[in-house]
Amino acid sequence: MSTRVHHLNCGTFRPPGVGRFVAHVLLVERAQGLLLVDTGFGTGDLAQPRRLGAPFRAFMRPALDAAETALAQVRALGHRPEDVTDIALTHLDLDHVGGIGDFPQARVHVHATELAAARSPKISERMRYVSAQWSHGPHWVEHRADGERWLGFEATQAVGDDVLLVPLHGHSRGHTGVAVPRPGGGWLLHAGDAYFDAGDTATPPAGSRRLAVVQRALAADDAARRANTERLRELRRDHGDEVTVFCAHSAAEYDALAGA
Repeated sequence: MSTRVHHLNCGTFRPPGVGRFVAHVLLVERAQGLLLVDTGFGTGDLAQPRRLGAPFRAFMRPALDAAETALAQVRALGHRPEDVTDIALTHLDLDHVGGIGDFPQARVHVHATELAAARSPKISERMRYVSAQWSHGPHWVEHRADGERWLGFEATQAVGDDVLLVPLHGHSRGHTGVAVPRPGGGWLLHAGDAYFDAGDTATPPAGSRRLAVVQRALAADDAARRANTERLRELRRDHGDEVTVFCAHSAAEYDALAGA
């Protein structure tokens, strides 16, 4: 069975002044089972939107559309929820993990530093993590650096030998990218929230100044975040034929890939 990748939007947002955001999720059809990369919002978030917090809902204005949940889209593609055997998370922010409870049998892969942060958040981190989203007791699989290298980046094998976690710390303490094989050859790198605007990794940079302010405000370590954005810019410049880089929230990147 050859790898097939579906680009899903599992959460539309319309924060004031910045236009449409998406929650870009991958569904990877593998011989070993289905893999999700991030999950966006889930049915639990729709049933209990208050758990997302009033500030998040007021500023991000999430649509919370049942048709956008990963569960609904997995079923629409002809699969069963139990066919999802693995979920690889870029990080545990509430807009990335709300759907894990819809796939309780799946192994949930995450960087160990990120899971530790979510379990014992600092005061400044408490709004980003919603423990109710994982109250079902997921089958966590924690990953740490294991000496693997990928196109100049540290990496670790996460699911089999062809799905990698690529540490891109900064936005959150244990934030990572997730690299999966690109149909036809090469790689897709889901860079999570390492950047918000496609222009951030262009050469020269051409990202939104308004979003740059938001990214600084949300970063656990802004120096690390900016350094990793620069590394992603170099990756796109030097290896653009080998790897397609995209972030979680750029509607322009999502539209281009989903429509390809």
